[in-house]
Amino acid sequence: MIEDKNINLYKTMEYKAIGLMSGTSLDGLDIALCGFSRRDGKWKHVIYKAVTVQYPHTLRDKLANSMTLSGLELTALDVELGEFFALSVNEFLSDVKEQPEIIASHGHTVFHIPAQGITKQIGSGAVIAAKTGIDTICDFRTVDVALGGQGAPLVPIGDELLFPQYGICLNLGGFSNLSFRREERRIAYDIAPNNMAINYLTNKIGVEYDKDGNIARENKIDETLLSQLNALEYYKLKPPKSLGKEWFEQVFKPILDESVLPIGVKIATVTSHIVRQLANNLNKIEANNVLITGGGAKNKFLIESLQNFTDKKIVVPDTLTTDYKEALIFAFLGVLRRAGVANCLKSVTGAACDSIGGAWFQAQQFSK
Repeated sequence: MIEDKNINLYKTMEYKAIGLMSGTSLDGLDIALCGFSRRDGKWKHVIYKAVTVQYPHTLRDKLANSMTLSGLELTALDVELGEFFALSVNEFLSDVKEQPEIIASHGHTVFHIPAQGITKQIGSGAVIAAKTGIDTICDFRTVDVALGGQGAPLVPIGDELLFPQYGICLNLGGFSNLSFRREERRIAYDIAPNNMAINYLTNKIGVEYDKDGNIARENKIDETLLSQLNALEYYKLKPPKSLGKEWFEQVFKPILDESVLPIGVKIATVTSHIVRQLANNLNKIEANNVLITGGGAKNKFLIESLQNFTDKKIVVPDTLTTDYKEALIFAFLGVLRRAGVANCLKSVTGAACDSIGGAWFQAQQFSK
């Protein structure tokens, strides 16, 4: 097990925290109000309330094109997104008894190129703290990247301490990633594009996503395209490794765009590609069960197909956990940051050492 350092700081304490998560698929801002307690060496958690707030169309468009903005425009968007986060949190908290001590925000990733020491998440923590009156922790990735790490994935310490009953934790978001324990170390990495790739294709036919995987189910797989995708160099790399939108735009997306196949066939083929990559990785790991969360867990055809390629027991949990596990874990990362405990693992990211990530913005008390 991971040893909790400075454990005396929080061994008998209870925390309430909000986790904010904005994913690459741009399906909205996840907000989760969570409670955490540690007793007898074990962490327990509860999600009191969680919602997904859709982005206004204008803001969504800006986020979709954020990589192309000038420095000034991106700075302005950082503030605008922070204001949207803060307004959303204030509305979220208007009818709840439990009040959080901190907000922990993943932010929205614009750039993630760890090989160049670059990672950028926007959604100003200073603005969130100022507008909500709640201490806000954000910018969780940059310390790890500065230490030579991938800065991702960040959820594995939450997998380790909050979900120890599962041999593998698999998240199906814009990208898929997993974490598991091997030889007293937590290992984690990104596997392949997931919802980002499927949604990119469905949007071309005016559909937001492939509900239940029905489009993939009804179409045939193209073996040539499948082989082309499966042969991508990233899949040959050993962890630690991570994926970003840049890779999708420069490597994966051009293959889809160059294909003249019908969209339905592309969706079926990409879904099959995702399943094969997931199974290839799961089957190399000694574990009996797999906890699957994230939006992709609702793709019934994908989950059914994956079960056909692995003998591991697949567990899709309750709706709150399925939809908001990442927001839950970011709230937990904020709790660890507040306690002065490492929340980013070198065994996962390849950094020089474990680190305590997160910039902390204190709420200011003032009279109007």
